[in-house]
Amino acid sequence: MTNIEDVTLIEIPKVKDNRGNLAIVEKDILPYSIKRVYYLYDVPSDAYRGGHAHKALYQFLIPLSGSFDVIIDDATNKKIVTLNKPDKGLLIVPGIWRELENFSSGAVCLVLASEVYLEEDYIRDYKDFILSKSR
Repeated sequence: MTNIEDVTLIEIPKVKDNRGNLAIVEKDILPYSIKRVYYLYDVPSDAYRGGHAHKALYQFLIPLSGSFDVIIDDATNKKIVTLNKPDKGLLIVPGIWRELENFSSGAVCLVLASEVYLEEDYIRDYKDFILSKSR
């Protein structure tokens, strides 16, 4: 059974240059092949995203610009991780409830997912999530 300790902050390899840095996400940084890429932007500062868990999907969240908080929850423990550096991403494993909030102005969250969209993989009700963790 997964818990919040399985969620990890991963440093993204980068090439430093006085003309600007280059961050590189290649296949050896993640424990899965990327099958879906999407990003969140223009999120109002008082809004939140997420509010679900996945049964099988892994996600790697990268703050390309600005900052936001990720609340992770394993039905026993909760933790807030602030993402604000584009060379550090958060790997969220299956079985973890997540909510994203406190988006700064201009924040962009890139998500690299292990699977294509499949509604059956989502747990969207928190009570159902708690029940799934007790089985």
